[in-house]
Amino acid sequence: MAETGFRKWIITITVITAALLELIDTTIVNVALPKIQGNLGATLEDVAWVVTGYAVANVIILPMSGWLGSFFGRKNYFIASIVIFTIASFLCGNSTSLNELVIFRLLQGLAGGGLISTGQAILLETWPREQVGTATALFGLGAVVGPTVGPTIGGFITEHSTWQWIFYVNIPVGAIAAFFAYTFVRETPKDAKGKPIDWWGIALLAIAVGSLQTVLEKGESEDWFSKPYILVLTISAVLGTILFIWRELSTDHPIVNFAILRHRSFAVGMFTSFILGFGLYGSVFVFPVFCQNLLGFNAQQTGELLFPGGLCTIVMMPFIGAMLNKGVPAQFMATAGMFLFFVFTYMLSGSTLETGQGDVLVPLLIRGVGMALLFVPLTTLAIADLKGPEIGQGTGLNNMMRQLGGSFGIAALTTLIHIRQFDHRNNLLNNINAYNNPFLQRMHMMEQAFIAKGASAINATQMAYRAIEGAVVRQSLLLTYDDAYLISGLIMLFSIPLIYLQPFKKGKVSMPADAH
Repeated sequence: MAETGFRKWIITITVITAALLELIDTTIVNVALPKIQGNLGATLEDVAWVVTGYAVANVIILPMSGWLGSFFGRKNYFIASIVIFTIASFLCGNSTSLNELVIFRLLQGLAGGGLISTGQAILLETWPREQVGTATALFGLGAVVGPTVGPTIGGFITEHSTWQWIFYVNIPVGAIAAFFAYTFVRETPKDAKGKPIDWWGIALLAIAVGSLQTVLEKGESEDWFSKPYILVLTISAVLGTILFIWRELSTDHPIVNFAILRHRSFAVGMFTSFILGFGLYGSVFVFPVFCQNLLGFNAQQTGELLFPGGLCTIVMMPFIGAMLNKGVPAQFMATAGMFLFFVFTYMLSGSTLETGQGDVLVPLLIRGVGMALLFVPLTTLAIADLKGPEIGQGTGLNNMMRQLGGSFGIAALTTLIHIRQFDHRNNLLNNINAYNNPFLQRMHMMEQAFIAKGASAINATQMAYRAIEGAVVRQSLLLTYDDAYLISGLIMLFSIPLIYLQPFKKGKVSMPADAH
């Protein structure tokens, strides 16, 4: 049943805090990888598994979280996830080798997956069904703001302390969240207790989703199918997915209940969540690389640039929830959100090498408003028709699709950057020849400038060519990042028709009565 007064708000704060713990950890580590690499004596390729391992474990557990909540009881599973996540954070900070750190990050990712979907299900049952928009908006604070502020927090800690504190900061927060969850969250029935466990389903899910996530995380850095293990994992992902779907449709007690796809809103919502993840994680991936590789910002400055947009999202969330509660169609708000995201990418696609902090502030604020308009309506549309135990299953699958969308987005944009940088470089090099007067004039000016500084004629020519090579590299990178922004925005813009495949709800958005 729905809660009221103090209990409702303390549960809400507890759930959001737990969600923030998990979601911040998806991006907080990225900026500390160079320090971890140097401290543990690892290669950059190996240290990347600190991020990959967490993401793989996270996406494996998400679709299972609904069943785990039913088996152990939602409250018990939620508390256990917080406790294990907190212990794993301590162990990560105490790691003395890369192997230890990767293992403990895997444990942290497994626990973190239970925090997101289970926490969202608890929140939906805590709020009255006529206020589901507000509940979704409050949960969205963690889901949208977490990955955005992660680099800010990570950059600050990295600049002012050791990398271990990236993990240690989770310990007091996790302990408080576990205490409040134990004290205030009500027990739920263990619906799956005593029923047969679908071990084959668990194994096939781990193989399918784990293989797919690993391919997406490591494919570009490993030159895709040139490495045998990427090819093997791709085959495992395809076969594992087919066998998993067959298994879940043929067993009486599935780990993932695909019957909930009979709800058109939820089935379409899986695709829109995928697109949301693509935009959310893809843009958070491209922007810091663009700022640090081209504009010369450090990690902390880049994080500080992202913060106002995250703050804008926080401010907007309650208003979005209130509008949903008053009956404003979620489709209209999501359309506005997708359009604003396109405006954000279109503005940044016109960046130059002279772009400064003030030039990116307005686009990032627009992105912040757009993300608020996207997350809440899309999530509300997806889960609106789910009932009872279906809520846990649905939130798990929905969050998994958002995570996979982010992984696909990062993999696709990384590949795009690699290909387009090569193309732009070749196009620019075509202008460097003895028949191009603007090139010859610039070359002559640079040679004269170096000679004026004391260089010989031969050295001045060599230095001028090196300077032009540097300019070509920077300009080709700039054009590549501009392409990445524009293409990610167009994908979001062209996805708008998907939203209107979901049925409009008459009157206020509400959850079914038996969902509580």
